[in-house]
Amino acid sequence: MRTRACVEKWLFVSLMSTFGMIGAVWHVYAQQNGNPPAPVMVAEATQRVLAPVTWFPGTVISRSDSRLAAEVPGRVVWVADVGSVVQAGDVVVRLDDSLMQQTLAEYEAVIAREQARIKFYEQEVKRLQGLVKDNNVAQSQLDQAISNRGVTLGELAAARARHAHAKERLERTVIYAPFSGVITERLAQVGEWAESGEAVVRLVDSQALEVQAWVPVNALQYIHEQSDLRLQANPHTSTGKVRAIVPIGDDRSRLYELRLTPAERGWPVGQTLRVAVPSDAPREVLAVPRDALVIRRDGTVVYRVLEGNTAERVGVTTGLAVGPWIEVSGINAGDKVVVRGGERLRPGQNVVIVEGVNP
Repeated sequence: MRTRACVEKWLFVSLMSTFGMIGAVWHVYAQQNGNPPAPVMVAEATQRVLAPVTWFPGTVISRSDSRLAAEVPGRVVWVADVGSVVQAGDVVVRLDDSLMQQTLAEYEAVIAREQARIKFYEQEVKRLQGLVKDNNVAQSQLDQAISNRGVTLGELAAARARHAHAKERLERTVIYAPFSGVITERLAQVGEWAESGEAVVRLVDSQALEVQAWVPVNALQYIHEQSDLRLQANPHTSTGKVRAIVPIGDDRSRLYELRLTPAERGWPVGQTLRVAVPSDAPREVLAVPRDALVIRRDGTVVYRVLEGNTAERVGVTTGLAVGPWIEVSGINAGDKVVVRGGERLRPGQNVVIVEGVNP
């Protein structure tokens, strides 16, 4: 046991001696050669036109969102299921048409009766005209026959109008999709009675999308139709083009409505997002990526890469920030600034540029 303890002690002393030698060699190397080069990523400071923005809430809506209503009263016998994808002209609701069919048949019978009466009076008029010519009957009988024929013609026209009306009502027991879309709600179930004008289903076009946002009046001077605004719904970002500015403010909120057409179709209807609306006129500034800033107790700095790939610490003053860019003063356009790896850099330290960054 004593021999084993001695061996373990000897091994421990040997290891510590070895680590000490390695540390001494590294210390000598660092003194002779300085800190080893640090890998960094850089970007170029550039002149950019930036405008301050304020983010306002928005909602993705469909330009075609309709509650389809019954045009005639009737009992619902079929309605498309929620989630059904329909094309323009497809049937989405059917109402019971039994009473309409009977009414239509009644008016068809009335039309046939009046047509028979007209045929009779035409023959009667033709017969009486010959008898009056031979003075075999009085003129008044012919006049009465002509009058009866005229009355019957009027009744036939009225019957045909009632028939057309009944046919139209029969056709309206079937509700067709006015545009392609998705059934999102069934507002009446099979067996329920639907009154004329009562909504039965909700149809939404999920392809024709818009973004609706509300902004204060002072923002209207910096936007116009066809302006491109940024849209953001974490983690997705995109742009939208202003389609319309409604120039009438809401009575309560005093906000004005914007309608934007998104550049992409991937937004679901009902998605909430944020819209970047300019709050001042754009101006040209010297800007760097936000990631170039290093926050210290004594202020904000950036590390500028000089010729020879050495890092220089430069204190800067920040200003306008828009998206990934931020305005700075204290450096020049074209300077390469570190955007990755600057947190542990020391002034004068050598660097190795891994790759550039272009936000």
